[in-house]
Amino acid sequence: MGKSANPSRIAENEALARNPMIRTSPRKLNLVAQLIRNMDASRAVAELTFSKRRVAGEVKKVLQAAIANAENNHQLDVDRLYVSSATVGRALVMKRFHARARGRGARVEKLFSNLTIIVRERDAAVAEGAE
Repeated sequence: MGKSANPSRIAENEALARNPMIRTSPRKLNLVAQLIRNMDASRAVAELTFSKRRVAGEVKKVLQAAIANAENNHQLDVDRLYVSSATVGRALVMKRFHARARGRGARVEKLFSNLTIIVRERDAAVAEGAE
């Protein structure tokens, strides 16, 4: 007499990976996430590998985890995967104080972000038409 299982939030042809605590602001992280949205998974990994932004390494790890989840947990074809969504949200905010003149203090907020990447398998007809 337990609770019924929650329905899956993703479709059968999708896989998801998350990182809930990335030490950068959501605004900076969203610039990198915007770069890979609706891009083929292999091309997105290559794009992140050669990106000059510091946070691109973290995004690449999450994307590779989503690709591995798709292959191992959902038995999806890796060659037909693309990044269907990459959402960025605000997480923890560390509040610090910075000493200023005349005994005052200035507040410094160190922002954290969370990142969710969903990869989806393209339909066979669409994938053939793209090639």
